Amino acid sequence: MAIILATNMCSITNSKTVEGIKRLASEDKLQSRSALPLLEASSSRRHLLVSVGPSLATLACGLSPSVVWAEENSGDKEEEDKGVIGAIKSLFDPNEKTKSGKVLPKAYLKSAREVVKTLRESLNETSDDIAKFRRTADSAKESIREYLGSWRGNQTVVQEESYVILEKVIRSLANFYSKAGPSAPLSQEVKSEILDYLNTAEEFL
Repeated sequence: MAIILATNMCSITNSKTVEGIKRLASEDKLQSRSALPLLEASSSRRHLLVSVGPSLATLACGLSPSVVWAEENSGDKEEEDKGVIGAIKSLFDPNEKTKSGKVLPKAYLKSAREVVKTLRESLNETSDDIAKFRRTADSAKESIREYLGSWRGNQTVVQEESYVILEKVIRSLANFYSKAGPSAPLSQEVKSEILDYLNTAEEFL
């Protein structure tokens, strides 16, 4: 918009300059019978306007877009710099905002998300391939072990909804296997309950 405005100003300036020159020419014609000194003065005045007028118009038309362009480039550069600085700060920030808007330690969120991911994969595994089934189960056990070792009882997160829900998940698994034995397949009821817990926990991570 600034460039359009500058262009319009140029048009107006050029138009007024031409009108002024025509008016002076008309006045000179009417005064052609005057004395020679007056004619020379009028002629000098006309030549001055003819030479100065276009120069000013050129200056206005030539410099205005450049100044506007420089200002726009400067604004873009500032926005780009802010984006880079924000990315760097986010990279080194030990905390992260969750889906629910809370700010929690990145390490906790990563560990909790891994529990949700691997345990869900293990519970949804329907393959008859025993080796594949064991791999998904082992991944879930490992992520739970790391989570408990790093965050169980940690006062930074014990009041968080995701922490409370994951505690319920782990407790449900422990209760089931303590009764049915470590090799027993999970009942559909327990599996559905745990999957619901995982979905809820994910909303807070």
